[in-house]
Amino acid sequence: MFDDFETFDIATDGTSIHGRVGGSGPPVLLLHGIPETHLMWHRVAPRLAEHHTVVVTDLRGYGDSGKPPSTADHEPYSMRAIGGDQLDVMRQLGHDTFSVVGHDRGARCAYRLALDHPDAVRRLGVMDVVPVGDAYDRADKDFSLTYWQWSFLAAPAPVPEQFIGAAPATMVDFMLDTWAEVKDAFPASLRARYIEHFSDPATVHAICEEFRAAATLDYEQDEEDRGNRRIACPVLFLWSQHGSVAKLYDDPLALWQEWADDVRGGPVPVGHFIPEEAPRQTTRQLVDFLR
Repeated sequence: MFDDFETFDIATDGTSIHGRVGGSGPPVLLLHGIPETHLMWHRVAPRLAEHHTVVVTDLRGYGDSGKPPSTADHEPYSMRAIGGDQLDVMRQLGHDTFSVVGHDRGARCAYRLALDHPDAVRRLGVMDVVPVGDAYDRADKDFSLTYWQWSFLAAPAPVPEQFIGAAPATMVDFMLDTWAEVKDAFPASLRARYIEHFSDPATVHAICEEFRAAATLDYEQDEEDRGNRRIACPVLFLWSQHGSVAKLYDDPLALWQEWADDVRGGPVPVGHFIPEEAPRQTTRQLVDFLR
C-alpha cells in the first residue's frame, strides 16, 4: 500500500499534518472523509502518481495528524482552518498551485480551500457532497434520518464523544457497511486502522468539533459567499448513484453549478465510498479531468 510514496509530518500554523507524497508531474492533493484517513486513496493514489505528484494527507483531527485544542466557537475545526493546513502543506512541499480532490468531509475542505484561495487551486474535485449551506437549507425529515451523523456528532460535548468511546468499532462498521454498496471494498487490515483511530478520544472529540463547526461557522461562511464569491477553477463532481446525495437531491449537479461556471460530472454506480468502491473509474475520471 502506497509503495514508492514518502511519509511526512509537516508542522502548520497550530498543528501538524501527516501524509504521503509520490509520483511526478502536476501536483494534486487528495483529501479523505469520515470515518477514514488518507489510506482511503490506496487504490487510486498509486495509479494517479503515474501522471501526477500525488499528496495524500490526514485532515486535522483525523488519523495521525494533530488534534489541537478547540474553542467555544469551534473555529480550529472549521473547514477554513482545516483548509489552511492543507495549503500550508502544499506550499512547504513546493507547490504554490495545485489541484485538490476531496471525498465527503475532504470535499468540504477542498471547496472551501478553492473559495478562499482561488490563486492556489487549479482544479477542484468533489465527491458525494453538496455545499453545506445548500444541505442545511434543504434539510427535512428525510435529511435528518439519512444524515443522522450531522445531528449526532454536532450534539453538545461530551455526549457523542462518550457514546462513540463506548463502542468505536460499532460506529465505524456501521458507517462503512451501511454507506457502501461494494461490501469487499475495505480490507480487514484497513478497517482495523480506521477503528484504531476512532478508538482515540482525541480523534473523536476533534471530529465532533468539526461537525459542530459545520453547523455554525462553515454554514455562515457559505452563506456569506453565496452570490458574492464563486469557485474560479473547473470543478468535477462525482456522486454515488445509490447514496444519500442521489436520494435527497433531484439534480445535485445543478447545486454545484450555482457555485462555479465550469462544472462537470455524474453519478457512479456504487455506494458512498467512490474511490474505494470504484477505484478504476475514479482514477480514469481524475486523469481525464486533471490533464
